[in-house]
This record gives sequence, structure tokens and C-alpha cells, in this order.
Amino acid sequence: MNQIALPLDWPADEAESAFIVSSSNAAAVRHLHARGTWAVCATILTGPRKSGRSLLGRVITAQTGGTLIDNAQDHDEEQIFHAWNDAQRTRRPLVLIADAAPPEWSIVLPDLRSRLSATPHVAIGDPDEGLIERLITTLLERRGLIPQHGVVAYLTPRVERSHHSVIALVDALDAASLAAHRAITVPLARAVLSGIDAVAAAS
Repeated sequence: MNQIALPLDWPADEAESAFIVSSSNAAAVRHLHARGTWAVCATILTGPRKSGRSLLGRVITAQTGGTLIDNAQDHDEEQIFHAWNDAQRTRRPLVLIADAAPPEWSIVLPDLRSRLSATPHVAIGDPDEGLIERLITTLLERRGLIPQHGVVAYLTPRVERSHHSVIALVDALDAASLAAHRAITVPLARAVLSGIDAVAAAS
């Protein structure tokens, strides 16, 4: 599994060499690095929150001198319109990060709507099993936690396949280990997962 900018915020690491590339985000990475193939000098990047979409956008725009607009679906449409036009004039890419691409993201300005309809879109998917394993390991390491042998292998196929769930799991492992003053073992991991499942079932 390759790396290019960690899709986490514990704390944010802007180094491109840290991003974990897997099948769930490889298409987005290839697309952002192949700017010469874009139909226009702008792109829309979507994906689950906590997936690293903002960090990936920051890395790319820092490399190219481009412009990043995060949470674009909530941004002022006039500003996006002018940023889109400026990107075509300067040939410096505009990366729009949003929860969903138009037409799911409702656009009022007709001129902006037509421009975004011509703008390529790429999405980061939910994490695959390989990425989940690497994320659990990396998050624990960044907190100074070293799980006992077999813990990550036990957790990987059992945690819900979402970035939020992986982060919540590591938060819970950290809290449980601290409260019990014990290492992260498979029995502790099993108990933490059972507690998360019980909360989910009750909600």
C-alpha cells in the first residue's frame, strides 16, 4: 500500500509522503495528479468526512499554486463563480471539495451551474479493509499506543467500514486503555467493540 498524505486529523500532517493510498482513494489521487487530462482547470472532489479529502486538496493546491474551496456546497456562489473563471485564466487548478457533486448540490446561479456541469468530479470511497488496518495502526501509533499482537487483525474485519467509525473506535480504545491502566489487548478490543455495537443497537 502506497502513502501520500494521511487522511486523518490527529494532528493534520501536510506531508505528501504520509497519505495512505488504497483502492478506496486511488482513483481520486490519480485524477488529481493528472491535471493535464481535466476538461477544465477545475475539479470537484467528494468523499466521506474524515476521509482525507480536505488534506488531499490542500496538498494538491499547495503543489500547483491552485485554489481550494472546502465545503463548497455551503460557499458563496459568486465567489466560486469568480474562482472558477480565475482558474481558467491563470491555468492554476481550482479544487472544490463538497459532500456531493451537482446536481445533488443545488446551484442557484445559472452560469455557475453550467460551469460546474462541465467540471470533472472524482470521489473518495469508504475505506477498504487494507486501509482500515493501516488507519487503526497509524492512529494508535500517533497517540503513542502500541496494541498487543493480533489486536489490529482482530479489529479490522469487525469495525464498520467508514472513516468516522475507525476514528471512533480508536478514541474508544484509547479511553478504555487509559481508564483500565492496561495495554490494548484482544479482550479489551473485544469489549470496546461490544460497547460500540450496543450503543449503535440502542440508537
